[in-house]
Amino acid sequence: MDVIELFPRLHLLRFPVGQAYLWRDGDRDLTLIDAGPVGAGERIAAVAERLGTVRRIVLTHFHEDHAGGAGEWDVPVLVHRLDAPYVRGERPGPPPVLEDWERPIHAEATRHLPPLSQARRPARVVELSDGEVLDFGGGARVVHVPGHTEGSVALHLPEQGVLFTGDTVAASPVDGTVMLGVFNQDRERTLRSVRELAALDAEIACFGHGDPVTADASAVLCAAAARYTGTPASR
Repeated sequence: MDVIELFPRLHLLRFPVGQAYLWRDGDRDLTLIDAGPVGAGERIAAVAERLGTVRRIVLTHFHEDHAGGAGEWDVPVLVHRLDAPYVRGERPGPPPVLEDWERPIHAEATRHLPPLSQARRPARVVELSDGEVLDFGGGARVVHVPGHTEGSVALHLPEQGVLFTGDTVAASPVDGTVMLGVFNQDRERTLRSVRELAALDAEIACFGHGDPVTADASAVLCAAAARYTGTPASR
């Protein structure tokens, strides 16, 4: 796991597949945004204990590279109500609808990930809804962005100018181009969600895959949305 300080209160935790983020309020109060794959808890904890105490985990969606390690913590796990049954293990989550070019990439990513069926399930799952404001980051607003999964969420911290997009948006590993996330359940709904995120005011955008945008993120997201839709995204 690679640890990258984006600025003093925000660290990126990068795994072979996917990534998570640690946000710090005050001196010691940490929020973990996504939890990495099965087995990631111990590695994240070793980093977190140098920075503070993890008080909560917020999951952007249920996929194994984001939710696999959530049950390895004795803290509340917050997830949208539509993805909560899969995080609790009540039933398997629906698979993505893959385009032909995505199939070999998905197969390679899956090969490196323990399945969610092997995960320890969280003891405390808190269900989220669109528009809720959470008690970190000066008031983090939950933005429901269906498409990648039915219960995907982004987190917008307007006071901080930070946006966590989950897998709705990604950055290319080749050249850093900001792009639509891959492996979606509904690509058209994901596109609509990208446009919604592009309309938010954010200086920094943190993705589930790829390097974050650390300046003028709203403009970058608007440009990305325009490439897919052919019309400018309004802010």
